Amino acid sequence: MNVLAIDTSNYVMGIAVMKDGVVTGEFVTNIKKNHSLRLMPAIEQLMSETATKPEELDRIAVAHGPGSYTGVRIGLTTAKTMAWSLNIPAVGISSLEAVARQGELFNGYVCPFFDARRGLVYTGLYDGNMELVKDEVNILMEDWLEQLKGIDKPVLFLSQDIQGFKEMIIEVLGEQAVIPGAAFHYARPSLIALAGAEKEPDGIHGLVPNYLRLPEAEAKWLAEQEKK
Repeated sequence: MNVLAIDTSNYVMGIAVMKDGVVTGEFVTNIKKNHSLRLMPAIEQLMSETATKPEELDRIAVAHGPGSYTGVRIGLTTAKTMAWSLNIPAVGISSLEAVARQGELFNGYVCPFFDARRGLVYTGLYDGNMELVKDEVNILMEDWLEQLKGIDKPVLFLSQDIQGFKEMIIEVLGEQAVIPGAAFHYARPSLIALAGAEKEPDGIHGLVPNYLRLPEAEAKWLAEQEKK
Protein backbone atom coordinates (compact mmCIF):
# COMPACT_ATOMS: atom_id res chain seq x y z
CA MET A 1 0.00 0.00 0.00
CA ASN A 2 1.25 3.47 -0.91
CA VAL A 3 0.24 6.19 1.55
CA LEU A 4 0.68 9.95 1.60
CA ALA A 5 0.51 11.38 5.14
CA ILE A 6 -0.25 15.03 5.89
CA ASP A 7 -0.13 16.96 9.17
CA THR A 8 -0.73 20.71 9.43
CA SER A 9 -2.80 20.59 12.61
CA ASN A 10 -0.25 22.45 14.77
CA TYR A 11 3.06 24.30 14.36
CA VAL A 12 4.58 21.14 12.91
CA MET A 13 4.01 20.69 9.20
CA GLY A 14 4.74 17.13 8.20
CA ILE A 15 4.46 15.07 5.04
CA ALA A 16 5.50 11.48 4.47
CA VAL A 17 5.33 8.94 1.66
CA MET A 18 5.18 5.26 2.54
CA LYS A 19 5.45 2.62 -0.17
CA ASP A 20 4.59 -1.01 0.59
CA GLY A 21 5.34 -0.54 4.28
CA VAL A 22 8.61 1.34 3.70
CA VAL A 23 8.89 5.04 4.53
CA THR A 24 10.58 6.43 1.42
CA GLY A 25 10.44 10.09 2.36
CA GLU A 26 9.54 12.42 5.20
CA PHE A 27 9.51 16.20 5.53
CA VAL A 28 9.00 17.99 8.87
CA THR A 29 9.28 21.59 10.02
CA ASN A 30 8.33 23.20 13.33
CA ILE A 31 8.17 26.89 12.48
CA LYS A 32 5.49 29.58 12.56
CA LYS A 33 4.92 29.89 8.83
CA ASN A 34 1.79 29.71 6.74
CA HIS A 35 0.99 26.04 6.09
CA SER A 36 -1.43 26.96 3.30
CA LEU A 37 1.42 28.43 1.23
CA ARG A 38 3.95 25.69 1.94
CA LEU A 39 1.96 22.46 1.97
CA MET A 40 1.37 21.74 -1.73
CA PRO A 41 4.92 22.70 -2.84
CA ALA A 42 6.27 20.40 -0.10
CA ILE A 43 4.02 17.55 -1.23
CA GLU A 44 5.07 18.03 -4.85
CA GLN A 45 8.76 18.06 -3.92
CA LEU A 46 8.56 14.97 -1.71
CA MET A 47 6.54 13.02 -4.28
CA SER A 48 9.10 13.98 -6.93
CA GLU A 49 12.09 12.99 -4.79
CA THR A 50 10.52 9.64 -3.91
CA ALA A 51 9.51 9.04 -7.56
CA THR A 52 5.87 8.72 -6.54
CA LYS A 53 3.17 9.57 -9.05
CA PRO A 54 -0.22 10.72 -7.70
CA GLU A 55 -1.98 7.82 -9.41
CA GLU A 56 0.27 5.38 -7.51
CA LEU A 57 -1.18 6.44 -4.16
CA ASP A 58 -3.66 4.04 -2.53
CA ARG A 59 -4.62 6.14 0.47
CA ILE A 60 -4.14 9.52 2.13
CA ALA A 61 -3.78 9.79 5.91
CA VAL A 62 -4.28 13.15 7.59
CA ALA A 63 -4.07 14.49 11.14
CA HIS A 64 -7.58 15.86 11.71
CA GLY A 65 -7.16 17.58 15.08
CA PRO A 66 -7.37 18.73 17.73
CA GLY A 67 -5.06 21.69 17.25
CA SER A 68 -5.07 24.94 15.32
CA TYR A 69 -8.51 25.39 13.75
CA THR A 70 -6.98 26.89 10.61
CA GLY A 71 -4.22 24.30 10.44
CA VAL A 72 -6.66 21.41 10.81
CA ARG A 73 -8.81 22.78 7.98
CA ILE A 74 -5.81 23.22 5.67
CA GLY A 75 -4.71 19.62 6.08
CA LEU A 76 -8.21 18.17 5.82
CA THR A 77 -9.15 20.21 2.77
CA THR A 78 -5.96 19.21 0.97
CA ALA A 79 -6.31 15.54 1.86
CA LYS A 80 -9.98 15.34 0.92
CA THR A 81 -9.48 17.20 -2.36
CA MET A 82 -6.60 14.93 -3.38
CA ALA A 83 -8.46 11.78 -2.32
CA TRP A 84 -11.57 12.83 -4.25
CA SER A 85 -9.63 13.74 -7.40
CA LEU A 86 -7.62 10.49 -7.29
CA ASN A 87 -10.67 8.40 -6.28
CA ILE A 88 -8.86 6.86 -3.31
CA PRO A 89 -9.77 6.61 0.40
CA ALA A 90 -8.74 9.11 3.05
CA VAL A 91 -8.36 8.31 6.73
CA GLY A 92 -8.25 10.72 9.66
CA ILE A 93 -5.78 10.22 12.50
CA SER A 94 -6.13 12.07 15.78
CA SER A 95 -3.39 14.68 16.13
CA LEU A 96 -3.00 13.54 19.74
CA GLU A 97 -2.54 9.93 18.66
CA ALA A 98 0.03 11.08 16.10
CA VAL A 99 2.13 12.51 18.94
CA ALA A 100 1.42 9.57 21.26
CA ARG A 101 2.88 7.13 18.74
CA GLN A 102 6.31 8.57 19.53
CA GLY A 103 5.99 6.71 22.85
CA GLU A 104 4.57 3.48 21.47
CA LEU A 105 7.33 1.36 23.09
CA PHE A 106 7.07 3.05 26.49
CA ASN A 107 6.27 0.66 29.37
CA GLY A 108 3.39 2.63 30.83
CA TYR A 109 0.82 5.13 29.62
CA VAL A 110 1.38 7.89 27.08
CA CYS A 111 -0.14 11.34 27.55
CA PRO A 112 0.07 13.65 24.52
CA PHE A 113 -1.29 17.17 24.88
CA PHE A 114 -1.52 20.55 23.19
CA ASP A 115 -1.88 23.94 24.85
CA ALA A 116 -5.47 25.16 24.35
CA ARG A 117 -4.81 28.46 26.20
CA ARG A 118 -6.16 29.81 29.49
CA GLY A 119 -4.81 26.81 31.36
CA LEU A 120 -6.69 24.36 29.14
CA VAL A 121 -5.18 21.52 27.13
CA TYR A 122 -6.31 19.05 24.50
CA THR A 123 -5.23 15.67 25.79
CA GLY A 124 -5.94 11.97 26.21
CA LEU A 125 -4.28 8.88 27.69
CA TYR A 126 -3.03 5.98 25.55
CA ASP A 127 -1.64 2.55 26.31
CA GLY A 128 1.20 0.84 24.42
CA ASN A 129 -1.24 -0.44 21.79
CA MET A 130 -2.33 3.14 21.09
CA GLU A 131 -5.76 2.45 22.54
CA LEU A 132 -7.38 5.20 24.58
CA VAL A 133 -7.37 4.58 28.33
CA LYS A 134 -8.94 7.98 28.97
CA ASP A 135 -10.87 9.69 26.18
CA GLU A 136 -9.54 12.80 24.46
CA VAL A 137 -10.81 15.94 26.18
CA ASN A 138 -10.41 19.69 26.41
CA ILE A 139 -9.71 20.25 30.12
CA LEU A 140 -7.82 22.36 32.63
CA MET A 141 -4.34 20.86 32.95
CA GLU A 142 -4.47 20.97 36.75
CA ASP A 143 -7.73 18.98 36.74
CA TRP A 144 -6.29 16.47 34.25
CA LEU A 145 -3.19 15.89 36.37
CA GLU A 146 -5.36 15.25 39.42
CA GLN A 147 -7.09 12.49 37.44
CA LEU A 148 -3.73 10.96 36.52
CA LYS A 149 -2.57 10.82 40.14
CA GLY A 150 -4.60 7.65 40.62
CA ILE A 151 -2.99 5.85 37.65
CA ASP A 152 -0.92 2.82 38.67
CA LYS A 153 1.73 3.15 35.92
CA PRO A 154 4.28 5.78 34.90
CA VAL A 155 3.01 8.37 32.43
CA LEU A 156 5.06 9.60 29.47
CA PHE A 157 4.20 13.21 28.61
CA LEU A 158 4.66 14.29 24.99
CA SER A 159 3.89 17.77 23.71
CA GLN A 160 5.24 20.57 21.55
CA ASP A 161 4.14 22.76 24.50
CA ILE A 162 5.90 20.76 27.22
CA GLN A 163 8.00 23.65 28.54
CA GLY A 164 4.94 25.63 29.59
CA PHE A 165 3.58 22.77 31.71
CA LYS A 166 6.69 20.82 32.78
CA GLU A 167 6.95 22.38 36.24
CA MET A 168 3.27 21.73 37.01
CA ILE A 169 3.47 18.12 35.83
CA ILE A 170 6.48 17.32 38.00
CA GLU A 171 4.98 19.13 40.99
CA VAL A 172 1.76 17.10 40.87
CA LEU A 173 3.00 13.69 39.71
CA GLY A 174 6.63 13.61 40.80
CA GLU A 175 8.48 10.47 39.70
CA GLN A 176 5.35 9.07 38.09
CA ALA A 177 5.85 11.57 35.26
CA VAL A 178 8.37 10.84 32.50
CA ILE A 179 9.41 13.70 30.22
CA PRO A 180 11.82 12.78 27.37
CA GLY A 181 14.11 14.96 25.28
CA ALA A 182 12.96 17.51 22.72
CA ALA A 183 12.96 15.26 19.64
CA PHE A 184 10.20 13.02 21.03
CA HIS A 185 7.61 15.76 21.47
CA TYR A 186 6.69 16.31 17.82
CA ALA A 187 4.43 14.24 15.60
CA ARG A 188 6.14 12.23 12.86
CA PRO A 189 4.16 12.06 9.60
CA SER A 190 5.66 8.63 8.91
CA LEU A 191 3.85 7.34 12.02
CA ILE A 192 0.64 8.91 10.70
CA ALA A 193 1.20 7.00 7.45
CA LEU A 194 1.64 3.73 9.34
CA ALA A 195 -1.50 4.36 11.39
CA GLY A 196 -3.40 5.35 8.28
CA ALA A 197 -2.49 2.10 6.54
CA GLU A 198 -3.87 0.10 9.47
CA LYS A 199 -7.16 1.91 10.05
CA GLU A 200 -10.42 1.69 8.17
CA PRO A 201 -10.70 4.70 5.84
CA ASP A 202 -13.33 7.37 6.35
CA GLY A 203 -15.73 8.34 3.62
CA ILE A 204 -14.70 11.66 2.08
CA HIS A 205 -17.75 13.43 3.50
CA GLY A 206 -17.43 11.67 6.85
CA LEU A 207 -13.90 12.94 7.42
CA VAL A 208 -14.41 16.01 9.60
CA PRO A 209 -12.29 18.08 12.01
CA ASN A 210 -11.76 16.74 15.52
CA TYR A 211 -11.80 20.10 17.31
CA LEU A 212 -12.79 18.78 20.79
CA ARG A 213 -14.31 22.24 21.36
CA LEU A 214 -16.11 24.73 19.15
CA PRO A 215 -14.18 27.63 17.64
CA GLU A 216 -14.72 30.71 19.83
CA ALA A 217 -16.66 32.61 17.14
CA GLU A 218 -19.04 29.68 16.63
CA ALA A 219 -19.51 29.20 20.37
CA LYS A 220 -20.39 32.89 20.78
CA TRP A 221 -22.83 32.72 17.87
CA LEU A 222 -24.61 29.70 19.39
CA ALA A 223 -24.78 31.44 22.76
CA GLU A 224 -26.40 34.46 21.10
CA GLN A 225 -28.93 32.21 19.35
CA GLU A 226 -29.88 30.60 22.66
CA LYS A 227 -30.54 34.04 24.18
CA LYS A 228 -32.90 34.83 21.32
